[in-house]
Amino acid sequence: MGYSMAGFRELLANEWDDNAVATFKLNFPDVPVIQGDIAKLTVEQVLEITGLQPGELDVFDGSPPCQGFSTAGKRIIDDPRNQLFREYVRLLRGLQPKVFVMENVSGMVKGKMKLIFADILRELKASGYKVSARLLNAMYFNVPQSRQRLIFIGVREDLGIEPSHPKAENKPFTVRDAFSNVNNSLMLQPNQNYVDLMNQLKPGNNLSKIKKGSFFSYIKAPVDKPSMTITKSVCYGKISMWHYAESRNISIEEAKRLGSYPDDFEFVGNYETQWARIGNSVPPLFMRSIARHIRSEILGS
Repeated sequence: MGYSMAGFRELLANEWDDNAVATFKLNFPDVPVIQGDIAKLTVEQVLEITGLQPGELDVFDGSPPCQGFSTAGKRIIDDPRNQLFREYVRLLRGLQPKVFVMENVSGMVKGKMKLIFADILRELKASGYKVSARLLNAMYFNVPQSRQRLIFIGVREDLGIEPSHPKAENKPFTVRDAFSNVNNSLMLQPNQNYVDLMNQLKPGNNLSKIKKGSFFSYIKAPVDKPSMTITKSVCYGKISMWHYAESRNISIEEAKRLGSYPDDFEFVGNYETQWARIGNSVPPLFMRSIARHIRSEILGS
């Protein structure tokens, strides 16, 4: 979505998850998508489907799974998912695009995970690219959600251009701004055991403030600030993110606003599944800013 907004034409997508593929096809019916394991996707397949030769592709973009790095998870350094970046590197070396973008969670540059970050950076540079990696927060790029991500941008060495990142574009938008004039339809019936507790909670806080135990993911949206990061899972007890003023979870339509999706973007499945798509995604307006920067400042078009 972000690349489309920036004027790019997508040639091919690869995705493992059934629901993500169905969502992609629904919204981008003209873009070929190969469903399956990236380890089985060959460079030759990509070149045949796109009609390109090595070196002709403008941008190669990917987000290798981030669960092994995430500060919201167990952060296991030898999690096999941490090695999927090698499949990304394999395709990068075969396709030799002018520019690549790789997105991951901020946890990749924290603590023991720095060792894997250094390994990834070394492999990307060894692929023939000048590489820059920066932590960027989506809330400074028109997204009403505080979502910090590590963005790698690489430029092929023979182009003689230094990689760079977009600068902040705006002051953060608030949840109140995002929810203005929203038409709600898909709601989640919360666990009644938590309703009274969530109603006692002040906006912008999590339930551990008033209840002992691990309730950090039971959160009430702030009012005049961006929302907290939307994560993939709806919590046990059916709390995802509580509305700041009403006695309910936020709707999928409100979550779309926090994720910077257009109101007419369509998701597939029930509340939990649609929530997971939003929580797993790079916010479109954030990606639009990155794509615009690449187009104007690096590719020069």
